[in-house]
Formats: sequence, C-alpha cells, structure tokens
Amino acid sequence: MTSSTSSTSSTGPERLAALRAASAAQDAATRADLEALVRVPSVSARAFDQRHVEASAEAVAALLRSTGVPEVEVRRAGEGAGRSAPAVVAHRPAPAGRPTVLLYAHHDVQPPGREEDWASPPFEPVERDGRLYGRGTADDKAGVLAHVHALRTLLPLWGPQDGVGVTVFVEGEEEVGSPAFGTFLAAHRERLAADVIVVADSGNWRVGVPAITTTLRGLVDCEVRVDVLSHAVHSGVNGGPVLDALVSMSRLLATLHDEAGDVAVQGLHAAQAPDVDLPEATYRADAGVLEGVRLAGTGSVADRLWTKPAVSVVGLDATPVDAASNTLVPSARAKVSMRTAPGQDPAAAMAALRRHLLANAPFGARVTVTEGESGRSFSADTTSPAHDVARAAFAEAYGEATVEMGMGGSIPFIADLVAVYPGASILVTGVEDPDSRAHGADESLHLADFARACLGEVLLLDGLAGVPAAVTGAPPRS
Repeated sequence: MTSSTSSTSSTGPERLAALRAASAAQDAATRADLEALVRVPSVSARAFDQRHVEASAEAVAALLRSTGVPEVEVRRAGEGAGRSAPAVVAHRPAPAGRPTVLLYAHHDVQPPGREEDWASPPFEPVERDGRLYGRGTADDKAGVLAHVHALRTLLPLWGPQDGVGVTVFVEGEEEVGSPAFGTFLAAHRERLAADVIVVADSGNWRVGVPAITTTLRGLVDCEVRVDVLSHAVHSGVNGGPVLDALVSMSRLLATLHDEAGDVAVQGLHAAQAPDVDLPEATYRADAGVLEGVRLAGTGSVADRLWTKPAVSVVGLDATPVDAASNTLVPSARAKVSMRTAPGQDPAAAMAALRRHLLANAPFGARVTVTEGESGRSFSADTTSPAHDVARAAFAEAYGEATVEMGMGGSIPFIADLVAVYPGASILVTGVEDPDSRAHGADESLHLADFARACLGEVLLLDGLAGVPAAVTGAPPRS
C-alpha cells in the first residue's frame, strides 16, 4: 500500500486528530437529518403509498447535494411494471491514480406492522436510553446518513487531487428484494463502476465492537400446497380415515428437520465453520429465546447461524381459531423459506427442497410446490488492501479490534455486484447491533455506536486514498 498525504495510515496523529474533530463537528447535523429522513414513511411494499418513496429519494438527493458532491441525480431503470423505484446516484471523479469507492445504502423501509406493538410511533423518531427508535433508524437510513456524514466531513478537507473518487448509490426497493437491481446495474454500469464497494447494510458484533461481514447466506423460498379432499366435510362423520390438510401439512413440514433440529433436506452443504463463535447465552438474549426452549441443530451457534442451511415456515394459511367449525379442512398452504450456506448454488438448493417436499407427502396427500425467490450467497476476499484499511479504520473509531463475522441473513444483490465488477473489493459494513430489531417493532439505533460508525467511514475513505486503483483491481471502463 502506497503512502498518501490524505491517508490515516501515513500521516500520523495530527491527521487523525483533525479527522476526529471534523467528524465530531458533524454529529449533531447528522442525527437531525437522520430523524427527518425517518419521518418519511418510505415503505416500498406495493400496498403502501409510493409517493413517500419518491419523497424519500428527493430528500436523500438534497442531503447528498449538501455535502458538495458535484453530481447528484435521482435515476430509474426499466419500463412499465418492471421500472425501478427511484434511486439516488451521486458522483465525485477520482483524482489521477486514486481508486473510486462505491457507497451503497437503501432509503426504503419495511412496513411498520401494528402500531400498538411499538412503544412510540414508528415514523416519529424518539430517543430512549441512548437509542433512537423508529422504522428505518438502523435499516438502512442510518447507512444513508453515514455516507452523507463521511462526505460532509472529508470533502472540505480534500483538495481536487486528494482523497478518492466517490460514487453513492442509494436504492429505493431493497426491502422488496431489489427486483430491478440487475436492470439498474446494466443501465448504469459505467456510472457505478468502482474499485471498492462499501455496502452499509449489515451490523456489528455487539454494541461497542465493530465488525465487517465476510459471509452471507443465500436464500430460496417456495409456496407449498397440500390437498386431501375435493371439499370440506364434517369432521365427526368423516374424521379418522383421512387426515385433514392442516395435519398433513404439519407432518410434511416436520420432515424438514431431523431429531437434532438440523435441516434434513438432502443435497445441501455447509460452509467452513467460522473462526469466532457467538456464546449461547448472548444469542438467546439477543433473539429473545424463551426460558426452557432448547436451541436446535448441532455445531457452534455461529456455525448454525452463518455457515449451515436453515429452514423456516414464514407463512401458513389456516382457518382462524375463532372462525373454526367441526370441519375437515381440504387444503392448506405454507410458505417455506430456506437460507443456504455460503457457496451453495441456489438452483440446486431449490431443486433439493422441491424433491424433499414431494417425496415426503404424508399418506399420499397431493403436494404442489411453487418456486419463489432465490438469491446467491456471498463470501468476501478478506486479504485485499481495502479490507486491511477497513479493519484498521473501524478499530480506530471504536477503540476495539474489528471482528470478521458471518451473517445469517442474505443480501442477494451483492452477487450481482460481484458478477459485474469482479475486480472490486466488497466491504459489507453497517450500523446495526444485536438489539436493533430491524424489520420488527421498536427498531432502534445505538446513537453512540452510530457516531463511531460515521467516524469509521471517514477514516476508511481517507485511508483508501493510499490504495492505488491498480491494487484494488479496477473494473474495465469503456
């Protein structure tokens, strides 16, 4: 790694002190802007008013213009029903010989769910005990503001030939699976090309301890239908010889795991076990596991979360208890979601799941499997110079060594980035902690950690100025 007058790795304590002071000076404005953005209910699910997503994109564009980035615009890709939600793209050209860094985040959010489950209104940010509560505070409007914060801090300190090139891409449909991501990437491939890609949509090891996510599981899901009767019949007159559809569905779903709780679907694989483990007591507390409930599966907790497949039933159509009658239910539907190990081919995983469900139909029940979404897993090359800079930057910002961890969740569009920009170093960072409750009621952001994450990104971008573009593997530009 070469030296640079803009790099924290070569300029010593004076530069570091200046960056810390400049970052701290932005903290109050960053928080205020985050709160304002959270108040925009930018739920991208199509059942919600999409005008709020439009307003959110315009708000993000205004924030990026406030940093002094020379080029900012709201863009779309595709046509008709396949047209993408509004994304914001900003760009600062790279000085000669310096890398370009793509900063990713998303401005759309999950539906809030039932408001009565929240201690305070989901789109009115409220601070309690050092945490900021509200939908999108952590996932992922804090990621958006981390990018804004870093640029506000650094651009006044960088001369025209200092620092790095920066492209910011803030999409508006991540929470509905980024359906137009590939189309957008194809339409704007040259504009988004980068040497280093920072995806600010993950989490940290725990409050006060930073992490870089190095592996993500993939995802496949399907709808399963079980039919046993052509129509509903009296459960007393006809019950016994035929198991109703809900019992049949329950028996089928129970075959997805063995007696130890490991996934029983044949044809799946596990990745290499991680180097770090998550204590069982910590996991139980973070996940809210009830007392007396034993953990399922074998291997370490981290192994079960990050490198082995997992199967969940995330939806089930059934007669509500209050509306139930003494009737044999003729058919039932369930949505089965499977997280796949890093390196698992999603098509092979879907085929294995289908085979298993069809082969285990109880008592000859008619089983129909309709394939749903799929997404590839991710494994990072952690030996890149960009990862070295990132580990040092976040360790400096937090005062704790940076942990390299896996993540049980999936970010399928990262596979698209890898395919289009194979030479780029991809850093998956984030602001969440185990108590952020992203997607759930009372989603929150630890404010002190947010300030540290913002400083970490400042140090990261400044440090990357010392990594020549040729080292990071610049993608070809036509």
